Amino acid sequence: MRSVHILTGIGITTGVYNYTRNPMYLGMALIGLAYTYYKMHILGLLFWVVYFLYMTRFQIIPEEKALIKIFEDDYKEYCIKVRRWI
Repeated sequence: MRSVHILTGIGITTGVYNYTRNPMYLGMALIGLAYTYYKMHILGLLFWVVYFLYMTRFQIIPEEKALIKIFEDDYKEYCIKVRRWI
């Protein structure tokens, strides 16, 4: 098995991360929203809202707390400059 080295102390704030702090979650949410629009079904919209709230509460906020511990003031400044979703 190949070992992977993870760099700590380096935050990426360029590219797509210059516009959103969570591009992967945003992409999944937009795909879900597009599918809901395509199907024109109210349950799809309900699912999208639940996904949005769940990911924010149980995935993104805990990740942000961990990143604040790692990057401290740099990450706090990044959070001020760049929105969580879009």
